[in-house]
Amino acid sequence: MQLYANLAQYGFGEPFIQEAAIYDGLFPARVTQQHRDLYTVVSESGEFGAAISGKLRMGADGGDGFPAVGDFVMLDRTGGDGGNAVIHHVLPRKSVFVRKAAGTAHDVQVVAANIDTIFICMSLNADFNLRRLERYLAVAWDSGATPVIVLTKSDLCGEVADRLAEVNTVAMGAEIIVCSSENGDGIDSIGAFVHFGKTIAFIGSSGVGKSTLINKLIGQDVLITKDIRAGDGKGRHTTTSRQLILLPGSGIVIDTPGMRELALASGDVEQTFSDIEALALECKYSDCTHTAEPGCAVQQAINNGTLSGKRFENYQKLQRELSYEGLNSRQLENEKINRMFGSKAEMKQAFRQIKNNKKR
Repeated sequence: MQLYANLAQYGFGEPFIQEAAIYDGLFPARVTQQHRDLYTVVSESGEFGAAISGKLRMGADGGDGFPAVGDFVMLDRTGGDGGNAVIHHVLPRKSVFVRKAAGTAHDVQVVAANIDTIFICMSLNADFNLRRLERYLAVAWDSGATPVIVLTKSDLCGEVADRLAEVNTVAMGAEIIVCSSENGDGIDSIGAFVHFGKTIAFIGSSGVGKSTLINKLIGQDVLITKDIRAGDGKGRHTTTSRQLILLPGSGIVIDTPGMRELALASGDVEQTFSDIEALALECKYSDCTHTAEPGCAVQQAINNGTLSGKRFENYQKLQRELSYEGLNSRQLENEKINRMFGSKAEMKQAFRQIKNNKKR
């Protein structure tokens, strides 16, 4: 008899079993939902409520120190009898998709933890945006999970082949699935990633059809969905909180609310823009800034049309965003001055020159 027969369905295997064995008197569970300070967890005995201990709350270092949907945690009990269970520890994550928390300078928010495959969903109609896709890919490649690009609502797009060709220029090794919940195209390709004990997560903007795709995998309309708006062709936001669902037969899926923005807390820019990184190695100078230097392979690629200028601009933008992460306001100001002028002294010199020119 398997020791953790129920939790095994939820992905609880090695090395989580080994980590859990360290904590005497505590019991493993997986977080399935989060409701402000309260959580829903599933253990060997089923699903019930839980709250974090005071010690865990005090020791949490930023938002990523708290439990999140997908986390394996250690509880003081195996069931919900006698009130909420208490979460004492979060087991080390094998993968985690994070973003900078809204309205904060440095805190991060864990969107989903312990994922095997991340489906980055983008619709082929009003939501189509390559620059946003590059941003999602940077976070996904950095997460430790495998990103897959899912292009939804193909039935509403009259230029699927052209859009697919555009996405191919930024995918950089990520598989691409074109699908339609309306006619069923691509659903089997998504289902091919569903395996016993493996976790998939759907991530993307509001209304791209994430919940509808999950309903297709479940085989019934469990998650609430809404039709697209007639005015702009965009879907309507329905999912309001992250939740982990056990799929019939096998596999686990995490549904996430649509994101209005994805501010980077971390990201793998090198993998996401590996084509630009490869071009940079061909530049004449090793410290090339890819602006006006002679022999710049990046600028040559932009000029001859083999590299999109907008893609290069986004590459630089994400690099800057990551370099600013963790800086306080004074450090952030100095970093921006150095980028624009080289140093404060050079900035002052530039302003003096402007002032003198105005006097003439």
